[in-house]
Amino acid sequence: MSEKRWNNLAELIEFRYGLPTEVGKDRPAEGFLAQVLDRRSHRRWTEDPVPEDLLQTLLAAAFCASAKSDLMQSGVILIRDKAKQQAITDLIPAMPWIASAPVFMIWIGDSRRIRRICEMRGKPFGNDHLDSFLNAATDCALAMQTFILAAESEGLGCCPISNVRNHTGALKEMLELPEYIFPYAGLCVGYPSREGFSSMRLPLSCFVHEDKYDDSNLEADIDAYDRRRAARHAPPKESWRDVAKWGEPEFYGWSEDKARQVAVTERDNLGPFVRAQGIKLD
Repeated sequence: MSEKRWNNLAELIEFRYGLPTEVGKDRPAEGFLAQVLDRRSHRRWTEDPVPEDLLQTLLAAAFCASAKSDLMQSGVILIRDKAKQQAITDLIPAMPWIASAPVFMIWIGDSRRIRRICEMRGKPFGNDHLDSFLNAATDCALAMQTFILAAESEGLGCCPISNVRNHTGALKEMLELPEYIFPYAGLCVGYPSREGFSSMRLPLSCFVHEDKYDDSNLEADIDAYDRRRAARHAPPKESWRDVAKWGEPEFYGWSEDKARQVAVTERDNLGPFVRAQGIKLD
């Protein structure tokens, strides 16, 4: 948890969402819920190594995560070779914290293992379609998040790297990925050298629906959120995206930044890569 002293869970919720709440006011800011509410991303590390026994314990915890139908279609590749870790950083030069992380790993979706099991037992693999890919990706996400929460409970900091999916071809060769395996995300792990960053979250009204999907108040929710977030940590002007193309608005908030981000086509190579790995997406 951060250095700040919180009195109760309500204070943590208020900080995370930027809105007043009575929820959690009677519960002290301690234990697992407090850890999750106060979790942060870290990109700067001390030189202390992560003990191997602790790393293996965290991996054991990670693969205790929920898994679809007990198929366990996830995996991880620990990057022990520092030259290989640097080579991955060279693919993503805007993220030098990959190279400096004491531990770096690539989480993978694994649709290969169950297919090999079918061959071993003389059975056909009868689910060669989009749901197979979705199940493996979901299993991987659950295992990785479980690892992150377990690591943070031991004083470690983590930073997921989705950008590895921009470089699937290079990673396939570098990591010798066989058919039916795809890189899901990288993960930096180490002891933080400074307090991590806590990004304010959208209000629960954007996430939680009752009985039916309802985004009728989205514009008002987003506008109010933009103002709250900017009041705490407005993006500096030098970080504004594609000013030459989109100009300089009077107000540059989170939604403007994210709209500009996704306006740029990215990872359109992922579908062809997954198909080339033998996984059908129909």
